[in-house]
Amino acid sequence: MTYTLLWICFFTFLIHLSETLAYSMRLSGVRTRNIAIAMSFVTSTLLVSRLSNMMQAPLLGVMVDTTVLHQHHPALAHLELSFRLIIFFGFLGTFIGMCLTPSAVRIFQKAIQKFLHSGSLPLLMVKAISPSSLRTILAHMRAPRLSALKTLSWKTLPKGFLWLNMGVTSIYTIGVLCSLLAGAYLPQFRSTANQLSGIVNGLATIMLTLFVDPTGARITDQAYHAIRPENDVRSTVFFLQIGKLIGTGLLAQLLLKPFTSYIMWVTQVLHR
Repeated sequence: MTYTLLWICFFTFLIHLSETLAYSMRLSGVRTRNIAIAMSFVTSTLLVSRLSNMMQAPLLGVMVDTTVLHQHHPALAHLELSFRLIIFFGFLGTFIGMCLTPSAVRIFQKAIQKFLHSGSLPLLMVKAISPSSLRTILAHMRAPRLSALKTLSWKTLPKGFLWLNMGVTSIYTIGVLCSLLAGAYLPQFRSTANQLSGIVNGLATIMLTLFVDPTGARITDQAYHAIRPENDVRSTVFFLQIGKLIGTGLLAQLLLKPFTSYIMWVTQVLHR
């Protein structure tokens, strides 16, 4: 495994870890009765994802360029295998994020309360890396308990948005990878193929915007106003994370080649 691939896997792990932990903000917001602050913390948490993506993107380009320079079947097969390993690290980041969620909920609750007093997120972040704060964070770390799963239920939750979330996360995981892989298979049309990740991710964006996010927000607000029990938010967070886990670990692997072929077909159609 090359150093470039190792760095890409590391950044992919961080992207999916931070995105998975962001789900826990919903529950922290309900428990502290500060939904707006919790949602702003989601954006702050996702900065890790965006910065990691910024570092990851050029490294992916290096991998594809190297493959194109050695245009033969073993090189292309190795690139696809590398992409599948990258997807696996996305799955791994999601899994670790799920395991850390109970601890993250408690830590985010403390962070929200501290923010109410300080009023400054940069100041809060600086204080968070002090030795005393790090000891407090470690004190709030707990291993997930299997017994807690008995209290979770999806009977009162809308099922459609949970299934759609699974599909959305799988598509987001592979959208850019599919366009890069298509460009490697069609090096003469590589620029066109690289710009076509939107025809994959665009569908996911529409589903996320219209169906997944609003339904999750509605459940959170209903729990905040005591229309639903808090346990519904816990269940929502858990099943959204399970959907992301299956989406990155299984569906993304299954859809990588078909979506790559789809982008290759669209690329060739455009050039006709």
